[in-house]
Amino acid sequence: MNTFFIEYRDPLFGIIIFFVIIFVITFFSYWWGRYKSKEDYRHLDKFLKQFRTLPSQNELKVLITKGELSEKSWLLLANSYFKNGDYEKSIEIYNEILKVGDKANYRDTMFLLGKTYFKAGFLERAKQIFLEILKNNPRTPQALHYLLLVYEYTREYDLALGVLEPLDELQKDISSDSAYLKSLAILNDVKLSADEKSVQLLNIYVSSNQLAYMVFEYLFRVNPQLAWKNFDSSKSERLIDILWHVDKKDLDLDIISQNSFLRELYTARGDLSLATKSSVFELDVLIHLSRKASATLSFEYLCDNCKQLYPFAFNRCSNCHSIDTSRVEFSLCKDYHRDFSEENNSFQ
Repeated sequence: MNTFFIEYRDPLFGIIIFFVIIFVITFFSYWWGRYKSKEDYRHLDKFLKQFRTLPSQNELKVLITKGELSEKSWLLLANSYFKNGDYEKSIEIYNEILKVGDKANYRDTMFLLGKTYFKAGFLERAKQIFLEILKNNPRTPQALHYLLLVYEYTREYDLALGVLEPLDELQKDISSDSAYLKSLAILNDVKLSADEKSVQLLNIYVSSNQLAYMVFEYLFRVNPQLAWKNFDSSKSERLIDILWHVDKKDLDLDIISQNSFLRELYTARGDLSLATKSSVFELDVLIHLSRKASATLSFEYLCDNCKQLYPFAFNRCSNCHSIDTSRVEFSLCKDYHRDFSEENNSFQ
């Protein structure tokens, strides 16, 4: 029986005890580390939850009035919420600052609140805010600008044009806004026929030399003959997406044959055979494919002012609100429409 036990004086016994102690220490250290790690995560989550949810209205009022954070800090916090798209929290902070904040910053805070309402889509509230600012401070161009945008978005074009007068008196450039708003008013006037709209839009385009995309997009859609008659070939590359989608039966061969870019464009589309190559890579590829492969052009739209990229055409950038700054970016893509048509024909 004693053969199964090691005498405690035996050196092997000490080694075994040593490794057992190391194992016990390692085991408890491992589980203690896991326990502390979980506790740290719980503490961190509890800490972060304070920032995920905004305090209630009463709590927010107390926090602002206690002055533990400066008004500037609260404004920075509201602005960070605004930039992250959390407009509700931003609005709550601005409203409380207006109630208990420094009156010297009242107008600026009002403007930030109106801007946030506008960005969040509460146009009526934004309008009331900007009107209140202008009631006491009529020479506030920023408020006038946003009021103009509110009227534009609500399609109150006469009121928007009225806002241009004080902006003009403040020596702001209103030429683009004036031409754009007049064009929008024409396009949305149900009393005018398509021909009357076309003529008036052309008059604005000729007199201002602006809004080429807006005017010719409408003309090529409702009256291609009039569009070709008044077409400025120097605008061809800027209007490439519009020209690309013009129906084959509406093409004016006389004008196309006189312009190298148009010859390349419609040869690349497969309608004509007036070019053998192109200096534009995408068009050159399509010309050499000779429509053997199902490829076409896809379009994106870049604002030249703020460099914001959109998947759709625009006349006023929704980011920086600049007018007529859209630039068409195009690339090669698969022509799914052609594949679908060929597939349907194969079943006939």
